Amino acid sequence: MDALMAALVAAALAQIGDRPAALAVILADRYRMPLRVILAAALALLAAGLIAAAAGAWLAPHLIPEAKQLFLALALLLQGGGALLPAKAPERLAGWRIGGFATSAAGLFILAFGDGIQFIVVALAARAALPWLAAVGAMLGSLAVIAPAAILGERDWRRLPLAPARRIVGILFVLVALWLGLGALRLI
Repeated sequence: MDALMAALVAAALAQIGDRPAALAVILADRYRMPLRVILAAALALLAAGLIAAAAGAWLAPHLIPEAKQLFLALALLLQGGGALLPAKAPERLAGWRIGGFATSAAGLFILAFGDGIQFIVVALAARAALPWLAAVGAMLGSLAVIAPAAILGERDWRRLPLAPARRIVGILFVLVALWLGLGALRLI
């Protein structure tokens, strides 16, 4: 259960102002079907998360507990560092002609699979008795941001103070990463 909640919180924070939410907003506006984009996002995020969780489950027996904690600290540090940089706008997928659901599912899967949250899912899954809960938590946490974004639409989404929120989240991730890393090294 720890993996579910940790992944949910990490993903929800990481998605604030990030590219998957921005792409969901773009696609929801283009196809005028936010619910379809949200469902496609759920499928894409769960698929990417399950792949990451499988990697974490495979990695788990090869790591001692301190290494697992250092791995999580590194994943959080990388996510935090990325959040401190300006978010690059996602490709608008304007040339994709495969329909709203397929475009949303494929585009969001590609974007999510390369996203920093997947590294966190691998690290959390490596520490969990039930690794797949990290994937479910990451999907739910991501949807907690993506769903309202898709419903709001691009114009209203861009009005939100996403850049300052993203910086605050980045600092939070870095601080937690440092605390976990120092704890794993038994320095605190």
